[in-house]
Amino acid sequence: MPWWGWILAGALLLGSELFVTTEFYMVFLGFAALVVGLFLLAGFDQPVWAQWLSFAVLAALFLVGFRRRVWGKIGSSGAPVRDRVVGEIAQVSERIEPGQEGRAELRGTVWTVRNVGEVPLEPGQRARAEDLEGLVLLVRPEG
Repeated sequence: MPWWGWILAGALLLGSELFVTTEFYMVFLGFAALVVGLFLLAGFDQPVWAQWLSFAVLAALFLVGFRRRVWGKIGSSGAPVRDRVVGEIAQVSERIEPGQEGRAELRGTVWTVRNVGEVPLEPGQRARAEDLEGLVLLVRPEG
């Protein structure tokens, strides 16, 4: 592959992280492709099999050596969502019968919630988040 092919592939891999979050895997694959392209541009000609081998080795080194540290500093949001919302208080937006789903607001975000309590939840009532089941917050009346 010509040097510009590797540079283009690297740019596409780097840019793909803007549209699909891959937790920085594509970024380091992109860097590996860019490095191979820059080596070819600098005059280090290699057969195609050696280019692909160089790409694979560089990608593995970048992923193992740097990805966890970089993603831990800039990409990781800390605790999982479950740990951040369980125990929090949501404000119910509509009447929700026991076992039924409805809407409630928690930290400025509207959630789908399921009333796991034994009494209906009324609009404006506060409810404590007990668990998270997929994207559905399980709540029961506060108190």
